[in-house]
Amino acid sequence: MPAAAHTLGFGSALRSWRLRRRLSQIELALASGTTQRHLSFLEQGRSAPGREIVERLAAALDLTLRERNALLGTAGFAPSYAETNLGSSKLDPIREALQHILRGHLPYPALIMDSVGDVIGANRAVGVLLDGVAPYLLEPPINVFRLALHPQGMAPRIANLDQWRRHVFDGLCQRLPDPRLETLIEELEGYGVPPRNGASADTLGFAVPLRLRTDSGDVRLVATISTFAAALDITISELRLEAFLPADRDTADILAHRHQVRDGRSVRPR
Repeated sequence: MPAAAHTLGFGSALRSWRLRRRLSQIELALASGTTQRHLSFLEQGRSAPGREIVERLAAALDLTLRERNALLGTAGFAPSYAETNLGSSKLDPIREALQHILRGHLPYPALIMDSVGDVIGANRAVGVLLDGVAPYLLEPPINVFRLALHPQGMAPRIANLDQWRRHVFDGLCQRLPDPRLETLIEELEGYGVPPRNGASADTLGFAVPLRLRTDSGDVRLVATISTFAAALDITISELRLEAFLPADRDTADILAHRHQVRDGRSVRPR
């Protein structure tokens, strides 16, 4: 691709990201250690960016590693970050660490997913989430968001479905643009808006709980998301641990009892 085309493509991508982050040129310039004039020239394609300024701008825009590689590509540079297959022997220590983390969350449900919500692994306690779920939704690749909102998934048993649905969509939309997520969101929207069941909105003052009817009784769970800090590989950076913690004593007792009697179904990783 000619240098001019690279420059124009980078400028357009840079401006798009800046507007998406709701930053002015001066705000982004200050955050990335450059001048507003230089930033303006970059966006207009009047200046060709060096790798260093692209990296600084990507950091200031809080881009993911995948997005940083893409931005580098628009400027004509090779990617900075590798994407290692999770099955590679290089990642054996990571896989072992993930299994240790999942076991450590017992008797509470926990799972590992990728950037679009496909399950990489889960502990046995996730069985409490799967009561009544259609078997075909548990065939790999299992998608957490599809599982939660599908009419034959968890949705019929979520007491605060309307509230939880908004919570799920808000989280997904914050991670756009991503063609894979856009396709998933379109599918999830196709499930329709659930009818209001009269249940009052439920908050804990700091989070929206998942209120779920299970074979063992009603539970209230708080979802937490963890990621690997300072990851330099795309695969690792996109892994997310979602752990569900009890929001009350009754829920804690139910989860502890289920763990004791081993009343859970394992999720098969893809």
